[in-house]
Amino acid sequence: MYWVNFIHIYQPPIQKKTILERVVKESYRKITEGLITHPNAKLTLNINAGLTEMLIKNGFDEIIRNLQVLLERKQIEITATAKFHPFLPKLPENEVVRQIKLNEETHKKFFGSNYQPRGFFPPEMAYSPNLGRIIKELGYEWIILDETAIDQPVDYTKIYQNDFGLKFFFRERSLSFQILSAQIFTAKSLVKDLSKRTVGGQFLLTAMDGETFGHHRPGLEHLLWDICKEPEVKTITVSEIENYFTDKILANPKNSSWAFTRHELIKNSPFVRWDDKENPIHQKQWKLVNLAISAVEMDQRAETRELLDESLYSDQFWWASARPWWSLEMIEHGAHKLLKTIESCILMDNKIKRKAKRLYFEIITTGFEWQRTGKVDELARKEDEEIQERLNGEKNALSPAEKKEMVNTLKKQLQISIKNQEFLRAEEIKNRIKELTDSAFNPSFIPKVNQ
Repeated sequence: MYWVNFIHIYQPPIQKKTILERVVKESYRKITEGLITHPNAKLTLNINAGLTEMLIKNGFDEIIRNLQVLLERKQIEITATAKFHPFLPKLPENEVVRQIKLNEETHKKFFGSNYQPRGFFPPEMAYSPNLGRIIKELGYEWIILDETAIDQPVDYTKIYQNDFGLKFFFRERSLSFQILSAQIFTAKSLVKDLSKRTVGGQFLLTAMDGETFGHHRPGLEHLLWDICKEPEVKTITVSEIENYFTDKILANPKNSSWAFTRHELIKNSPFVRWDDKENPIHQKQWKLVNLAISAVEMDQRAETRELLDESLYSDQFWWASARPWWSLEMIEHGAHKLLKTIESCILMDNKIKRKAKRLYFEIITTGFEWQRTGKVDELARKEDEEIQERLNGEKNALSPAEKKEMVNTLKKQLQISIKNQEFLRAEEIKNRIKELTDSAFNPSFIPKVNQ
């Protein structure tokens, strides 16, 4: 059995150092050090170059050094992506290309000749056919997408490619969701699930946020290397799939993302969490984005160009969706960065700057109104109902033995947290143990991740 695990690690440009430090300690350090001590473990990693620079700037150089070691060993491959995690299907082509090239330049600087990306990860796994054309023209061989990007069930014995030769690898939603929601927590439970799904010699491709391992789910990071102790499973990278599977099939994926529920699939609205036509906050945000792009094109100074690059990150739209994720702080941060970008353009007409400021205030006041009137709660409740339905629909219930193993792992993590005086972390782990030992246990959804 072949397990192809793809993980994506990212923090927004405005992330607080205290949060970054916690994620590094609970997730990034554990993942990279664990892989180094388990040389048979392999995975494909996406790290946006914006995060790479952030780690260096804040003194977490050891994460980058660990990645350099893993690249040298060929335990991991690092994909290409867009530097500041923008929502690519909504951007003009020149901005898309710039973000990708910035990412490439930064990673060649830090990883040298070991950084030779063959594949591409679009932020939010957001894809459009036009983006596929751009990726192929830039020289990348493959792109990773959600399985909902094609209308038929994915055949995991085949390599998909389109008319102009771009290959597509599709993540398996159900198993990815079961791992990130900790319904699958141990190597034994993963092997059991893999054996069900790989009849006929298939590979299994999962994809999720890397922060799931250790940060959102304490103890889950052990799954990444414990699986190597199972003789039935071989871990490989995405690019290595073609070493074992050679049959090809034609595919032309449609617009898609990895945050795509059944309801949105029926409505054919894969981008609704970033560009909801019925969400006035989203529409004002994108107007502000377009004003900023126009302003910088006119200004053409390096400092304003750099401000714009950082201002295009996708989180500001995600947290304005209320599906169910909502953060007025994140909304304001994004709008403010765009406003400051426009105001810094010395050639921009004052009338346009006033329009930008008006949009900024409309975004914030609409957000406050949504909170005050209960609209956020209403939208979030509808979304939570669908998420709960999805959880209830999963068939992979934990056995008593699996639950016991999961609790034992968490108890070890609890003792480590107490010893290190990480009391907030210890409280989170205690709550997780309580969930698992409750007879009415139902795996909870991670409120931060995108899948």
